Amino acid sequence: MLLHALDRGPENPSGNATPIVFIHGLFGRGRNFGFFQRRLADTRRTIALDLRNHGESLHGPMDYSTMAEDVYETLNHLGVHSAIIVGHSMGGKTGMMLALQHPSMVVRLLVADIAPGEGGFAQGHDLAARLAALQFPEHLSRVEADTLLATVISEPEVRNLMLQNIELGEHPHWQIGISEIAMAMPQIIGWPDIPDGETYDGPTLFVAGQRSHYIAPENYPVMKKLFPRYTLKTIEGAGHWVHAEKPNEFYEILSDFIKET
Repeated sequence: MLLHALDRGPENPSGNATPIVFIHGLFGRGRNFGFFQRRLADTRRTIALDLRNHGESLHGPMDYSTMAEDVYETLNHLGVHSAIIVGHSMGGKTGMMLALQHPSMVVRLLVADIAPGEGGFAQGHDLAARLAALQFPEHLSRVEADTLLATVISEPEVRNLMLQNIELGEHPHWQIGISEIAMAMPQIIGWPDIPDGETYDGPTLFVAGQRSHYIAPENYPVMKKLFPRYTLKTIEGAGHWVHAEKPNEFYEILSDFIKET
């Protein structure tokens, strides 16, 4: 499946800089990385993707192997055959799977606050089903939508994330494939069995939020097995949405990682 892509770069690219590809997390979309794209697009090509069932991409069944193939197909279609991959949460798992399935595509890999294992958006399984069951009225304003979402989501920041996925006004509806996402939640929260010997030997950086629990010591052995050259950095005071909560700190880590290319 070809994914919707926000493709930004300098007016006169040098052709030497490796492109950067951003992959969002559950219920997000490519434009969530706009802060970083705007800063980096002055000097190199940047591509922010909408994964299937998200943003403006098409809908369909989801698992990490399939989503990684979507990314691979889309990048090839865009003429990108090697890139620095930056993925958050579900996008981080997709980036990891891309690196394992197509290592030649991935020059370097940055994974934001997720590990290769069970975990990610702890309330996601139940939440997705409850969101899919919501009944929209004939007309819906942003304030009314926030009130409706508050019946199933208590955290304002999560509601703000979800509001971007609703077409408001007359005949409101979900823009995202909420039913497909709900059906795929066991795969999204989980992590597939990786055959022995299948590794990604490129530079891999895991960036954890200090207040998050999605990267834990029990994950380190699998991280080392699959990504033997991995390093881990922690952003103090950040939770799971490390890039949104601490954008300047995350940008500094990302910039340093890119410069090592």
